[in-house]
Amino acid sequence: MRMLLKSLFLTKALVILAFAVPVLEAQSLLTYNGSDPPTMEQMIDARERFTYEVTYGFMTLGWIDVQLLPDSTYQGEKAYHLRTAIRSNRRNILAGNRYVNYENLFQYNDDWLFSHVFWRDDIHDDDYDRVRIVFDRSNGMVHFYEYGEYQSSLPIEEPASGGDIIFFFSRLFAGTDQSYAMPAFIENEKGYVRADNSTEIEFRSYDAFEDEIPVYRSEGVADINGPFGFRGSFRAWFSSDELRIPVEAHVRVIFGNVKVRLISYERNAES
Repeated sequence: MRMLLKSLFLTKALVILAFAVPVLEAQSLLTYNGSDPPTMEQMIDARERFTYEVTYGFMTLGWIDVQLLPDSTYQGEKAYHLRTAIRSNRRNILAGNRYVNYENLFQYNDDWLFSHVFWRDDIHDDDYDRVRIVFDRSNGMVHFYEYGEYQSSLPIEEPASGGDIIFFFSRLFAGTDQSYAMPAFIENEKGYVRADNSTEIEFRSYDAFEDEIPVYRSEGVADINGPFGFRGSFRAWFSSDELRIPVEAHVRVIFGNVKVRLISYERNAES
């Protein structure tokens, strides 16, 4: 899931890598009535909101909030706005004080989903548009900016994004025997998130649901650093219901695993 999903803070210099609803209500949202992964239309229509807790051992490093915001436009056409907010646990001296929003305007077609522009706001420093990535399909290039200044460009490869699209992309394969490789453009470079999926069912428990739920697991590796590239191996779990909800990820770091677990889930969420 990745991808979805990404790094918080193991130390002040290391960034590793939706809101509360009643537990019974969240449980009732699951419907296990089909074996096929969701379509993009189903995921968009669900208007989900997620909150994940990020832990390292017994320490809570912070939280990740993911939400599809109200529809927007890009160059006069309808586009979708995905926000991923990463908040560190200020009580944890290793995590420091971080509050970062990753914003993505994207669309999708019959073949893939793709970003138009991806940017980062460092809320804790009042530093907005800290990083911006523009996907220039008319010229077949991806352009990187920092503090509004042009840095470099790379040839585009679809489905091109800043990495957070993995949150939807991975769900199209969860619970199947298919593998995928998704390009991600982050910090002036291109890498890939690759994963193998399984059709086997496991049962796992989450704070967002009252009972254990059946889940599918995937395993993969990302060879790029950044907001959703968290270089290295990972394991991810998805609910086996019709939307393949990303419920958990384990990301390998130097001294063990960072765990990302779903603690709150809502559908038809309002911004």
